[in-house]
Order: sequence, then structure tokens, then C-alpha cells
Amino acid sequence: MSERKISWIKAKMPSRDSMLENRWLAPIAHRFSHSELWRFTRRSVPRGVALGLFAGFIVPVGQIFLAAFLALPVRANVPLAALVTFVTNPFTLPFWLVAANRVGTFALMTGVVESNPVGGGIESGWWDRFGWFLETAGVTAFGFGLLSVISSALGYVVASLAWRFLVARRWHRRPSRFARLTPAE
Repeated sequence: MSERKISWIKAKMPSRDSMLENRWLAPIAHRFSHSELWRFTRRSVPRGVALGLFAGFIVPVGQIFLAAFLALPVRANVPLAALVTFVTNPFTLPFWLVAANRVGTFALMTGVVESNPVGGGIESGWWDRFGWFLETAGVTAFGFGLLSVISSALGYVVASLAWRFLVARRWHRRPSRFARLTPAE
């Protein structure tokens, strides 16, 4: 990632002061004042990414607050956890609904099993549509649960590898100590 992209991401993240002044966080705002929750370290960044993805998929409303609350006990990066929750937003929600339904259908194998309900006479009219809605909603909710667990695990691994790559690249670009001590001729 280029430095320009990193500075853009940092500019869009909530600041410590904005989190402390939030009226919804007022009862526990003092817990967000710890500086280690706002540092970008090799441990806090992957944790923040994983918690942000988990909260983004598991809760449709209030996901930023859930990510911030979850970041407290595990010492994850709070602004990054809050930013990553935007992977699920109103524009991407239709895609994620379809993906969650497909994942849930695949995991539960609902397309394979032919169901024959006990109350066969109730299958007509609005009861049939209501049952279809409950079945589809349950499969989709299960799919969102699976997506939250799988994406947070993958996000943790990818963020860890990306962090190692960025640090190694910075070390490689850095002039060696010996080169700085020798006079240029």
C-alpha cells in the first residue's frame, strides 16, 4: 500500500477525542483513553481487522460500537476495527445478503434435502410464504454467522502477513548503518 493510501485511511478513522466525546460511549469513554488501543503494532492491527470483520458481518446495526467494545479486552486497534466494519455498508449489503444465503445454503445443504412438513395442509396461502421467509432468513443468518467467523480468521492472517511485508519492505529500503557511517566519495 502506498503512503498516500495509508494517510487517507488514517484521515478517515475516528480519532481518540471523537470516541471520548461520543454520547453513546460516555459511560465507558475512559476505557478508550489508553494509548495502546490507538497504536499500530504488529499485534493490534490484525486483531483490529479481525474484530472489525466479525462485527461487520454479525451485527447489521451498531457494528462500529460492537467492534470498539470487543477491541477493549483484547487490546486491538480501535480505529482500525471501526473502519473495517464498513465492509458491510448499504451499498454492499445486497451482495452480502446473497453471499450469506449461498454460504448458509451450502453449509446446511438445504437445497439437497427435500423437506416434507408435518402439517401438509398448512402449505397453502400466506403460511407457505411465511414459512419460506423464515427458512430463507434462517439460512441467511447462519450464512452471516459463518461469514463473520471465516472472514475474521482470514482477515487476521492477511493483516498479519501484510504487516510483516510492510515492515520488511521498510527495513529493506532503509539505508544500512554502515552506509550512513562511511563518507561519500
